[in-house]
Amino acid sequence: MDSDEIKPQVHTQKKEKTRTVTYRLPVNLIEEIETEAANKNVSHNVMARQILERYVQWERFAEKIGMIPVPKKILDMFGIDMNSDEINEIIDTIKPVIKNTVLFIKGKYDLKRCIETLEDYMKASGMKSDHRVEGPLHHFIIQHELGSNWSAFTEQLLQEIFHEFLPDTKMTCQKTESTVIITIPLGEDFSEHDY
Repeated sequence: MDSDEIKPQVHTQKKEKTRTVTYRLPVNLIEEIETEAANKNVSHNVMARQILERYVQWERFAEKIGMIPVPKKILDMFGIDMNSDEINEIIDTIKPVIKNTVLFIKGKYDLKRCIETLEDYMKASGMKSDHRVEGPLHHFIIQHELGSNWSAFTEQLLQEIFHEFLPDTKMTCQKTESTVIITIPLGEDFSEHDY
């Protein structure tokens, strides 16, 4: 493999044992799911699986850990006037919340489980993220579209999380008003889904 090649982190699903089940659901609910599946150009089975996976991976924990949905526009407004002291204060407040959340959802707190929990959160909240591998370098890409202050917040939060587990590892960051890319050498075999 060419060392300059960047490839997405493969999130392969192991061949899972499946079982057929039948649920009795209201017609209007089935029609809504069928419409959504058609809009996303996926089968009803895939749509149902996505809904159930999202519930199992995140939504069943959301209420228990005190998560509430907040419209993106509100976060956007809060971010406009954030200064570096306020960013530091928010990060100091949120770091123990992240640790407690990872412990509650995954049963242990380490780098892989922390990354996986953050990915689950971003997926559930509709935020775009990607993990790409270039040789030993891992690029964690987050597209939030909330402005430059949220980019500064995201950069600092991710740096502090990585620094907690890998204090001597150098990382780099690129950011725009809507995107943050953290690059860190984790090795070619690192996968946050393998623990």
